[in-house]
Amino acid sequence: MKAVEVTRGDGPVILGMPHGGTHVPQDIAARLNANGRKLADTDWHIDALYDGLLPGATTLRATFHRYVIDANRDPAGASLYPGQNTTGLCPQTDFDGQPIWNPGEEPTPQDIASRLAAYHAPYHAALAAEVARVKARHGFAIVYDCHSIRSRIPFLFEGTLPTLNIGTDGGKTCAPEIETAAMARAKASPFTHVLNGRFRGGWTTRHYGQPQNGVHAIQMEIAQSAYLAAEAAPWAFDAVRCASLRALLRHLLADLASLKLKAPAHG
Repeated sequence: MKAVEVTRGDGPVILGMPHGGTHVPQDIAARLNANGRKLADTDWHIDALYDGLLPGATTLRATFHRYVIDANRDPAGASLYPGQNTTGLCPQTDFDGQPIWNPGEEPTPQDIASRLAAYHAPYHAALAAEVARVKARHGFAIVYDCHSIRSRIPFLFEGTLPTLNIGTDGGKTCAPEIETAAMARAKASPFTHVLNGRFRGGWTTRHYGQPQNGVHAIQMEIAQSAYLAAEAAPWAFDAVRCASLRALLRHLLADLASLKLKAPAHG
């Protein structure tokens, strides 16, 4: 199985989906404990949520699960949120802080190096290639990183997460127009929302977001309560529940795609 599936479009927006995959190679799955084999920290049905919302969008979807290796973490292993609970490049625990590996079978440095080469690097090579292609066509590219998470995870954050969590690393990763457009749609919606709250953008957003070079990145972390039948197994997609959310996302993505952003002076 390929590490990444790419669907090319001719528009300026690239939809990244690093956490929607559920593939775990057999040799790695055998090392997961019963808790790990639940794959509970998947961005469940993120591809279905965004399917068909923006004609012309390019989509990249990691096929592998984040327990194999996390495509939205720094390959050097640096924490995204120093001082806060989080999961790493090859997670040792789930989002509840519970072990996911059989005792003594946690990923070794050699495992991590192998998985970086087999999964993480191909995903980002594909994403970098699409960024270059889209930028060459339009003069700029917008990386919109698609994420979702359970709305209540005490190990990671207090209380209930807002439905829409927009991350631009404090405005560093995109032109102001992008942040403004996203927040305008969020504010006009019935959904709770926050800008650069608990989730202000993962490694993908921070790494690719270089507005001075014509590459803009924004992360959308969505509470799964807005589109799943329940935030528990079998993690069923609820097409009725998510109708208003999909309508919002359709308008938001269309707004981003219609922005007339300036290409960098150096081209």
